[in-house]
Amino acid sequence: MISIYTLTSALHDEKAVSAVTEEFLGGLGIEYDLKGEDYSDYGSSDLDLIYVRTGGTEGVFKPLLPKIKRASSQPIYLLTSGKSNSLAASLEILSYLRSNNLKGEIIHGSPRQIKERVTFLLAVEKARKELSGKRYGVVGAPSDWLIASGADYDAVKSRLGIELVDIPMEELLSEIESTSPDSLSARIACGEPLYDASPEVKEAVPGAYRIYTALKSIVKRHSLSGFTLRCFDLLSAVRNTGCLALSLLNSEGIVAGCEGDVPAMLSMAISKAVTGVSGFQANPAYIDTESGEILLAHCTIPLNMVKRYSFDTHFESGIGVGIHGHMQEGDVTLFKISSDAGRYFVAEGTLLRNQYKGDLCRTQIVVNVGQTEYFLKNPIGNHHIVIPGHVRTVIEALLA
Repeated sequence: MISIYTLTSALHDEKAVSAVTEEFLGGLGIEYDLKGEDYSDYGSSDLDLIYVRTGGTEGVFKPLLPKIKRASSQPIYLLTSGKSNSLAASLEILSYLRSNNLKGEIIHGSPRQIKERVTFLLAVEKARKELSGKRYGVVGAPSDWLIASGADYDAVKSRLGIELVDIPMEELLSEIESTSPDSLSARIACGEPLYDASPEVKEAVPGAYRIYTALKSIVKRHSLSGFTLRCFDLLSAVRNTGCLALSLLNSEGIVAGCEGDVPAMLSMAISKAVTGVSGFQANPAYIDTESGEILLAHCTIPLNMVKRYSFDTHFESGIGVGIHGHMQEGDVTLFKISSDAGRYFVAEGTLLRNQYKGDLCRTQIVVNVGQTEYFLKNPIGNHHIVIPGHVRTVIEALLA
């Protein structure tokens, strides 16, 4: 939802200004709630715009600023038609904001340009609100080999508004032990791919579904929007894998990452906020520096990101249930944020093809994002997130 608040100088004729307001806002072709000069609920909408209707409003704005700052952390967006010296006043207001180290922007131009910019900013601010105040769990700890994939909890809270919550692995193992296997529910949830699976995989599905049920209980108990799981501990503890559980939970809107990789989970949370899907957490397995092609693979992928899938074993262990998914070829974005949310990599490219080789994790895709040097000289850890579509500009605006 978009709320539009107004600034008007008392020197201007209200009847004439109202006529301009109706014509200007009506010509933008956007849905909005016109709040007028009542700023009491500023910050409650997905996107707040301040429509500077006339010049001479700088002095009207200045005493409102403390209230606006308390109500919302989003940049202050100044909408102007350019009539009645409104642009001149907006320039003065934005300069004042900048001198006080506050973010802001003047939205000005043709109706088409304004609509495009407002629509873009709405997507950015909806994503920001989707992240802020949410709780994400770290179940266990980062896997021992992920030596660069911990997190600065305070920096993550400050920069993304996300609270990270540590959950002992013992709590999950206890939950799994107290969860009854439900073969019927597992068959219904997994559907047709189960019938073509090997006998070993079919035998493992009820136990894998049991992990899913236990993780869902953990999510509810701790009021989580998502988590990352030290999943390899399950291999020895319950002789099964978390791949199926993570695939199902991600497809249900609960961000679920692998191997206790916190930066990867945060990247998936951002993907979910921007696109509605968690993204595919994958290992770069091979890079062709001449063609620019990158092979990425992992044993789990959200089921709402694939056009078809089948079940296999988990690659490294040869047990449990791994997901062999096929993503739609076409536009993708490759993304990763750092452990303190202060640095990120994002690049748009193309998913060229799916493949399957027995010596790799089960979902395997080949992408080209037009660059490979980053991976070989300055990567942000191992896992990267593959997101459907081209969303680089939204991510960049969100993290600016």
